Amino acid sequence: MTAKRYAVVGGGISGLAAAYRLRRAAGPDAVITVYDPADRLGGILRTERLAGQVMDIGAEAFVVRRPEVPALLRELGLADRQRVPTGVRPLLYSQARLHQLPAGTVNGLPSQGAALAGLVDEATVARIAAEPTRPLPWRPGDDPAVAAIVGDRFGPQVVARSVDPMLSGVYAGSSAGIGLRSAVPPVAAELDRGAPSLTAAVRAVLPPTGPGPVFGAIDGGYRVLLDALVEASGLVWAPTAIAELRADRRGWLVGDDEGTEYRADAVVLAAPIGPTADLLEHVAPETAAIAKRIPVASSVVVGLAIPGGTPLPEQSGVLVASGEALHAKAITLSTRKWGPTGNVELVRLSFGRHGDTIAASTADERLLSWAVADLETVFGVRVDPVDVLVHRWLDAMPQYGPGHPRLVAQLRAGLPPGLALAGNYLDGIGVPACLVAAGRAVEHLRASG
Repeated sequence: MTAKRYAVVGGGISGLAAAYRLRRAAGPDAVITVYDPADRLGGILRTERLAGQVMDIGAEAFVVRRPEVPALLRELGLADRQRVPTGVRPLLYSQARLHQLPAGTVNGLPSQGAALAGLVDEATVARIAAEPTRPLPWRPGDDPAVAAIVGDRFGPQVVARSVDPMLSGVYAGSSAGIGLRSAVPPVAAELDRGAPSLTAAVRAVLPPTGPGPVFGAIDGGYRVLLDALVEASGLVWAPTAIAELRADRRGWLVGDDEGTEYRADAVVLAAPIGPTADLLEHVAPETAAIAKRIPVASSVVVGLAIPGGTPLPEQSGVLVASGEALHAKAITLSTRKWGPTGNVELVRLSFGRHGDTIAASTADERLLSWAVADLETVFGVRVDPVDVLVHRWLDAMPQYGPGHPRLVAQLRAGLPPGLALAGNYLDGIGVPACLVAAGRAVEHLRASG
């Protein structure tokens, strides 16, 4: 019997996880080829060295209360590589000063007015406290923009100073363009079940306050996980860009941008949403049209190594409210967050939101000057970096707008047999959600034969 051939288009975490799950499902004889033209596999996950120290310049952490990443680390024999943060907390930068990150919130949505005291004015605190007394027009399945419902129920200050700082870091967008059902699925579910107010829904899903970290990371960076997935999947990496996808009676043909065609029995499209939509154009045009309705944002990270002993606060970082006179949307004090690893302090600053062109058009030198200036503005410290790294992700951050879950259901329903989707535009943009999407892609291929 001829061994099955699988093509995985895209070598980010979604593609590598799909290759690994395919290997587990199809056995040792299957031929699994990952097509990705990048200089290395990993996509948005990228581990670098800065002043000799390991630093994840893309995503750096995962939610440990979700099971996907810890379970995968155990499968791969990497459970002992899971790291926990030092326990220091992030700050908020709003109204040109630093605030403690409020407790009793879910992605910035407050469970009581007192939670935001000092961050918003007294009238807004009173408005939050009174929200449960106001009728809530909600129909199961509703998916308003987060800014729309939060602004209506709690007021615009809550949107700008509490919610936007959380969502801009996650989505490189704003709460005006993110659906409630994607940003806080448990809150939407509580409203569907009949929660009488937004406050009640938030209170019902507040995470436990017991011991144990919320986030984890990997000793040695995400590169450790990526390398383990490559090895365990036994994949073949073809460093070429796929430009065409066609079906015939024998399966699938994938063609690269130089005109070479490769045959496969089944295909997982694990590329970003833009290239995926282009590849779907000829094999599933209606599905391609749906995919093109998902907007994307670009982002850029500036990593700095600054001299050890620089007087930075004992905090994990800073989230920036909307409308502030800073260029960065978030600052991560990596060394304070994860513990010292050498004689330097590692700091990351993130720039770029949906609708701007910062990542695509701003020179490295200007980004560096913005980073130094923002650190001085926020912390009152003038830094002189000993090493710098700039990395950009163009059109890589999908925006989970109102109605996004319905779009995803339509995407999956419109696929021909032998073709599956994986990626950060499906079930969430974090690593755990990408692992879920990769697993669903492989399950779909197995179910369709």
